Amino acid sequence: MIIQELSRYAAEQSRTGLTPEVSHAAKRALVDWFAALFPGTQVEPTPSLLQAHAHELGCGKASLPGLHTTAQPAVAAWINGSVSHAAEFDDIFRDAIYHPGCPTIAAALAVAEHHQSSGKKLLEAITIGYEISTRIGAAVQPSHYRYFHTTGTVGCFGGAAAAAALISERADVIAHALATSASFASGLQQAFRSDAMTKALHAGHGAWVGVTSAFGANCGLTGVLDILEGSAGFGAALAHDPEWKRATDGLGTRYNIKNVTVKNHGCCGHTFASIDALLTLREKYGLNMNEIERIDVHTYKVAIEVAGIPQPVSPFEGKFSLPYVLSHACKYASVRLAAFEPDRMNEADIRTLMARIFLHEDPELTAKFPNMRAARLQIRLKNGTVLEHFQPFRIGDPEAPLGDDQISDKFMELAGPVISDSKAKKLLQRLWSIEDLDNMQELSLASL
Repeated sequence: MIIQELSRYAAEQSRTGLTPEVSHAAKRALVDWFAALFPGTQVEPTPSLLQAHAHELGCGKASLPGLHTTAQPAVAAWINGSVSHAAEFDDIFRDAIYHPGCPTIAAALAVAEHHQSSGKKLLEAITIGYEISTRIGAAVQPSHYRYFHTTGTVGCFGGAAAAAALISERADVIAHALATSASFASGLQQAFRSDAMTKALHAGHGAWVGVTSAFGANCGLTGVLDILEGSAGFGAALAHDPEWKRATDGLGTRYNIKNVTVKNHGCCGHTFASIDALLTLREKYGLNMNEIERIDVHTYKVAIEVAGIPQPVSPFEGKFSLPYVLSHACKYASVRLAAFEPDRMNEADIRTLMARIFLHEDPELTAKFPNMRAARLQIRLKNGTVLEHFQPFRIGDPEAPLGDDQISDKFMELAGPVISDSKAKKLLQRLWSIEDLDNMQELSLASL
């Protein structure tokens, strides 16, 4: 059974540890997760979550970084997972159409602090969560993404694998944690289609399910071990003809955590190739938005379905609006946190350009999704000049990865305004050497 093979890998990985190269990839993921987390503390659903769980805060050993409090592991995983997805700066595993960091690292951190695990063990757990969940995600795509948000569904496996690996090195415990989490996999695409807070909660849900399933499995709660491939299981219910061989292909030898996409823009990842194409043309030709007659965007179907909101009226909708993020990028040469401030979103020249942006599905690019995220831009200027650029991947994808310095710069940009530059710099230094930490409590994350 697939889950047993996955759990045997997890147990073996826990015993043998990580190579320096894989350990470094896990550190990159951890630093980037914190970079996404801190700005999320400043926006919804964070205030509402804190109010809803006020009676559960201030107890337990698991921190809520940037929020100056603690909680029991499952609650901390739920809140941190949701918060880290809120600002749309979290990582992506392209083949699975999945944000692995939010559910996996939120679960791993909560359990590692609770058990006072070492930084080395934390990195191992993160890696195990990434390797198992990204493979399950890739096996059920692209059909799974038609109705389901992978970060909520497959994220349960990431959270369960990471949490269980910290709680026990026994393969049977990890197997039952994974099996139980499968029954609670959920997260619907409709959450993307309105200005609601549900989408961010999907990531927290995956982390919460993972932690509770892992603690339960360690105490004897059993799950259905063929729940992935069974006739009424995860694959049958949530996908069309899943390729289950992808769930174990390269397990333990090819590490997906080395090939995640690090976000370079603070919005939906389906907009990135288009933004990168526009920024390329802007830099090459010194574009001024007032010179533009129209912009035609040719990209894959899902990008238009998910990020095609024509006239966004809220920051959430703005992050899922190709016309808005492209117009902003044209004017300001970036799409970061400031892009979604209300005054910025209502600037007249940005709104004017938005009306001149037209989205078109490219069947060839649709056929290559999800393994390729590309866009072709054609910009017609008012003087009749036509500029074109094809962007075959996103900056931050494995084909054009961000360097460690760029990830550090992103961390400082996003964390500094929340916890102060001095605290951010100190935390960053410690995260890059986390494998030397004997006890995760030494980071004192609740004080940030």
